[in-house]
Amino acid sequence: MSFDQQLARIAELAPAHPQNIALQSFDPAYFDGLDRDLQTRLMACINSGVENPDSEMGCYACQPSDYDDLRPFFAQALAAYHKVGLDARHVNDWSLDGVDGLPESGALDLAALGLPALSMRVRVGRNLADFPLPGAMTQADRVALENRMMAAFNILISNDDYGGSYHSLTPGNPNEITADQYQALVNEHVMFKDMSADTYLLAAGIAGDWPHGRGCYVSADRSFIIWVGEEDHLRIMCMEKGTVLNRVFDRLKTALDVVATIDGLSFAMSADYGVVTSCPTNMGTGMRASVHIPLPGLTADGTDAQAKAIAKPLGLSVRGVGGEHTPIGADGTVDISPSARFCITEAQIIAALYNGLALLKAEEDKLA
Repeated sequence: MSFDQQLARIAELAPAHPQNIALQSFDPAYFDGLDRDLQTRLMACINSGVENPDSEMGCYACQPSDYDDLRPFFAQALAAYHKVGLDARHVNDWSLDGVDGLPESGALDLAALGLPALSMRVRVGRNLADFPLPGAMTQADRVALENRMMAAFNILISNDDYGGSYHSLTPGNPNEITADQYQALVNEHVMFKDMSADTYLLAAGIAGDWPHGRGCYVSADRSFIIWVGEEDHLRIMCMEKGTVLNRVFDRLKTALDVVATIDGLSFAMSADYGVVTSCPTNMGTGMRASVHIPLPGLTADGTDAQAKAIAKPLGLSVRGVGGEHTPIGADGTVDISPSARFCITEAQIIAALYNGLALLKAEEDKLA
């Protein structure tokens, strides 16, 4: 399809799909002023939203520098999704020092709130600076990135704090697993699902060449996992069942620092926008942190409506135990997570989650 045909298609779709941020952020005058290379890159970024006009975001970055090189477009998209100004700038900071509303000890112990040990999970997206993002990768790129990460995983595997193993989906890889082994990991929620049928990710180029370059590293205690080749080069996550919220965040930060210091690994960052991720929804921190908490009183009507009403003003999302669009647990357990990723620090995400859990527990106690 020629640029003229693509422009005509965008002009046709935009009025009928006001929820599609990519279509609404596309400025024909800005596009006309770009050189041919940047025009091609911008069209690649919004292809998913053009092919799937029912999208909400509708765009994915394809190169680590897209957010900076195509700033007028992405600034508009980031502002629209994250509800920030066009001149918004992101700062990354994991330190809890000086964050309001936290215990003086710095220990975010949920037991002090009267809560039992809860399932806690925090994950971040990361991309390597010297590879195209998944939407623009060739099969050779995907395999080369996986091979580089396997060398890094060997370092983690030799570390007593991590150990574990790497499981590859790439045909011929020395760590290749069988279809049954893969499905078992998916069922265990350790491995991500087959992306090759996802029309949004296919149109974005992210799901191409499946399953080449895909796999996951799992630590010996199965509480630390790194996905390779999903929506971002890496999805790095820690899980723990306990009461001290800091511990799962601290372990993730420590692991990130370990991975980042491995020779040949450098994470893609934007000076103004923070951590670079394929989807603008995850830009800034690239983080999603969540805790499963039983709220039998607030969910006595079989819904999470009351919990959502309490959590929303705090910037928290309430979901089912299996994620978005899944039911709450039989005992009233829901998934609580901060909604913001951009223009919020990692420390503020931790604080929002802790303070939200404190308030929900207080409201639950009133109904007991």
